[in-house]
Amino acid sequence: MMQMAPFLMILVLMGCASPSPSFLGAARQDVTVEGMRFAVYARATEAQVIRLDRLRRADRGLVAPRMRRAAEMATGCRAIPDSLIPVGGADSAVGRVDLRCPP
Repeated sequence: MMQMAPFLMILVLMGCASPSPSFLGAARQDVTVEGMRFAVYARATEAQVIRLDRLRRADRGLVAPRMRRAAEMATGCRAIPDSLIPVGGADSAVGRVDLRCPP
C-alpha cells in the first residue's frame, strides 16, 4: 500500500492543471501575468484559465483581471468584460472567460 502513495500523489498533481471535459483536446498555453502563472485552454470564443501558483489571501482580488489578461495573451482575442466565471466558487483557481476574436 505504501508503494501506491507516490503514484497517487502524481495523479493528483497532474489533475491540478487539467482542463474540464469541454476543453479536453484543446492545446495548453502557459502564460505569466505580473508574476502569476496560468494554463490557458481555448476553444472557439471561450477559454478556460487555471491558476498554477499558490495564492496569498491578500492577492485574491488580483486573480480575475490577471485571468482575463492571460486568456487574451494566450489567444490573441479580447476578453469580454464581466464574462469571467469562476468554476467552483469565487476563490477557485479555475475560470471561464468569453472571448471576442478578430475575424
